[in-house]
Amino acid sequence: MTGNPVDCTVKSPVALKIGDAVSDLFCPGVYITDIVLGEPENIQEISFKNYYTAYLTVCVLKREGGTADSPVKWATCVRNHCLMANPHTEGGSQDYFSIYRQQMLTEPDNVTTVRLIQRQPSSVWLSFAIEDIKIYSAAHEDSERDVPSWLSTITPVEEPLDLNGLPDPHAVSSSIQQMWALTEVMQSSQTTASVGRFDVDGCYDINLLSYT
Repeated sequence: MTGNPVDCTVKSPVALKIGDAVSDLFCPGVYITDIVLGEPENIQEISFKNYYTAYLTVCVLKREGGTADSPVKWATCVRNHCLMANPHTEGGSQDYFSIYRQQMLTEPDNVTTVRLIQRQPSSVWLSFAIEDIKIYSAAHEDSERDVPSWLSTITPVEEPLDLNGLPDPHAVSSSIQQMWALTEVMQSSQTTASVGRFDVDGCYDINLLSYT
């Protein structure tokens, strides 16, 4: 993804456990990580590095309107996205992933908080998490800074080319056609008969011979 990630604060993961958190020693199967954005953003991409998380659900808290006092509500963008083909094996456990807005169930616009719900049903791994989280904002199509500088130097199609000093292209084309026609006529009139250099009726004239 080109561009810089938006400013955000990644909070510490919170474990969801059933029972006494002090006495129970089993590993929790669900962690929740909240990312608070510096200002409401239209999200284009969420990238991260996996660390033994099997499934990921992405929820966003977004404003219904464009003002600061607009009501906000939670919406699920991605549900149970598979990061590991098999929770009990290593495949995908430490890979980098990107989730784009085209993959999301709802448009992530005017988002203030992103919530990552991580699940690992396997007891093989002692811990799991989502690391190196980056969020990128959707680019504005009408923004002039998004247009490459080299595009502004291209000659417009409708601008006529400067042909001053060059021969008339129609005259050149006509001359080439005439030369081509003349070549065809000469090739068609060629004979295959062999013409000798000095012989006349199969004999040589003594005056045409030279001595060395």
